[in-house]
Amino acid sequence: MESLLPFLILALGVLVQLCCCSPPPDPVVCTHGTSNCTVTNTYGSYTDRSICHAANITYPRTEQELVAAVAAAASAKRKLKVATKHSHSIPKLSCPGGRDGTIISTARLNRTVHIDAAKRLMTVESGMVLRDLIAAAAAAGLALPNSPYWYGLSIGGLLATGAHGSSLWGKGGAVHEYVVGLRIVTPAPASQGFATVRELGADHPDLDAAKVSLGVLGVISQVTLALEPLFKRSVTYLKRGDSDLADQVVPWGRLHEFADLTWYPQHGTVMYRQDDRVDISTPGNGLSDYLTLRASPNHGTIGVRVAEESMQMKNVTDVARCAAAQLPVSVQEQQAFGFTNEGISFTGYPVVGYQHRMQASGTCIDGPEDGLLTSCIWDPRIRGSFFYNSGFSIALSKVPAFVADVQRLRDLNPDMFCTGVDGRIGMMGRYVKASSAYLGKAEDSIDLDVLFYRSRTYGIPRVYADLVDEIEQMALNKYGGLPHWGKNRDFAFDGAIAKYPKANKFLLVKNRYDPDGLFSSEWSDQVLGIRGRPTIVKKGCAIEGLCVCSDDSHCAPEQGYFCRPGKVYQEARVCSTEINDWFLSNMRIVCDNSQ
Repeated sequence: MESLLPFLILALGVLVQLCCCSPPPDPVVCTHGTSNCTVTNTYGSYTDRSICHAANITYPRTEQELVAAVAAAASAKRKLKVATKHSHSIPKLSCPGGRDGTIISTARLNRTVHIDAAKRLMTVESGMVLRDLIAAAAAAGLALPNSPYWYGLSIGGLLATGAHGSSLWGKGGAVHEYVVGLRIVTPAPASQGFATVRELGADHPDLDAAKVSLGVLGVISQVTLALEPLFKRSVTYLKRGDSDLADQVVPWGRLHEFADLTWYPQHGTVMYRQDDRVDISTPGNGLSDYLTLRASPNHGTIGVRVAEESMQMKNVTDVARCAAAQLPVSVQEQQAFGFTNEGISFTGYPVVGYQHRMQASGTCIDGPEDGLLTSCIWDPRIRGSFFYNSGFSIALSKVPAFVADVQRLRDLNPDMFCTGVDGRIGMMGRYVKASSAYLGKAEDSIDLDVLFYRSRTYGIPRVYADLVDEIEQMALNKYGGLPHWGKNRDFAFDGAIAKYPKANKFLLVKNRYDPDGLFSSEWSDQVLGIRGRPTIVKKGCAIEGLCVCSDDSHCAPEQGYFCRPGKVYQEARVCSTEINDWFLSNMRIVCDNSQ
C-alpha cells in the first residue's frame, strides 16, 4: 500500500473540489508602506530565480492618478514597470531592474467604463480581470468571442503578452484581435507635464504596436473591445489514437470553431476537443471549471508536491512514474476536465452552455480568505506545485513534420513522456490566427503548452531533462517556432525577435513613445534585441533553462548529466545521462588521435 501512496495523492489532487479558497497574494510586497518593495510573479519565482527590487509602488484608481504616477517617475528619470493583480507572466516582465524603479499596479483600475450594446462595444479599465470582463459583457447580452482559458488575467496583462484561446475562425483566438481602441499613458517632455495620454482608435497606425507590447510602450489605461451577441457553445471530448495526428492536427483546427487538442505521447492518444457554436435556444447551462484551477486543500497540495519529488528519485522505475501520471489523467477524463452540464456535475456529452460560462475558469481566485487552508495549487506561500511552463507556436505549414519528429522521439522510449513532461497534463495545442500586431503571430499557428517539474534548488536536474530541452530546441530552431511572450525559460527568447517581420516597426513606435526607455529593462532590451542576450551562461545554466549547453559544466556532470546532442534533432544540445552514438563516435576520434 505504501508504494501506491504517491499515486493516490496525485489522483486526489484533481478530485478535490472546494467552495472557498485563500486568494493569491499580492505580487508586490513592501516593507515600509508602499516603499522598499520586492516584485515577483504569481508563482513566487522568475526563471532566473532572482529577487526583483523596486523603490516604491503606486495603486492608481483613475486615469488622472495613473498620469500623475507616470509623470512623477518620468520627471525623476526612474524606471517604471506595470504589475497586474495576479502577475501571471513567468518571465521578468514586471521587474524594472535595479532598486530605484517604480511599480504601477493596475489592480484598482478594474471598472467597466462604458458598454454600447447596440454597437457591441465595451470599454474597460486595463486592470479588470477576464472573469469580471466576460461576466459584465454577458449581463449586457454580449460575449468576447475568444479568450485564454484562465480568467485570472487582467485585460492589460493578457494584451501585453498576446494571450489567446483557440480558434482559426473569424478573427481567431487571440484577444488582441478584438481590440478596436485603447488609451495608453506614456512619458512626455517637461513641456507636456512629463506624461501624456495617447488615444488609439481602430484605424490608428500605432494600434498594431500597442495591442501586443510587452509593457514597454507605457501603461494601458482603457481598452475598447468589439464583442458579439451572447451565444452558446457545445463541447465534446473525443479520445483517439495518435497514429494519424500529423495528418489530423491542421484539419482539426479548421473543422471546429473553438477546437483544441491535448496529446499524451506516452499513451499514444490524443484528446480532441470538439467545440462549436450552437443556436442560443439549445438546452443547457454548462460550466467550465477546470480541475487544476479549482481551490485545493493545502495539505493535499503539499502532499502532491512530495509525491512529485519522490518521482524524481533515481530508484523509482519508469513503470511507477507512468502509473503515477495515469491516475490523474483517468480522473480528468471521467470528470470531463472540469466541465459540468448544469454547473454542478458532469452527466455526459455534449456540454452546452453560454459563452461566458464555457470560455474560461479559475475558481481558486474567487473564494474568501480562509487562513491558507486552501489556495491555488501554485500559491508561493505553501510548498506546493512548482513547475516550468513552456509555450511555443509553430506555423500550421510546419506542424505535421514537428509532430512526426516528436513521435520518433517518443518511439525511442515512450515512458520518457510520463515524467520528462508532466504526463498528467500532456501537451496542449491551441490554434491561433496570423495577426496584424507587430509582435503577434505572422502565420496561422498552433500554440503548444508543456508543463514540467522544477526543483526548488538551483542546478538540480529533472528526470529525463533532455526530453523537453530537445522538443523546445526542435520547435524553436528547426521549425522556426515563436516563444509565448508570457511563458518560457530564458533561452527560448534568444534571437526570437528576428522571427517577427514587423519587429522594426514596433521598435520605431517604442522609441517615439518612450525615447528614454523608462518602461524598458535590461531583460526587455535583451528580448527585443536592443542590447545583450537573454541567456545567462554559467555552471548549471542549461539545467535551469538559462542557456543551451555547450559544455558539460552547463549541465550537472557531478550528478551524471552531460551536454549531448538530441536523439532525433541532433543539432540540439541537451543535458542527458545517456551515452549516445554521437558521444561514442567522438570518443573513438579522441582515442584514435591519442594513439
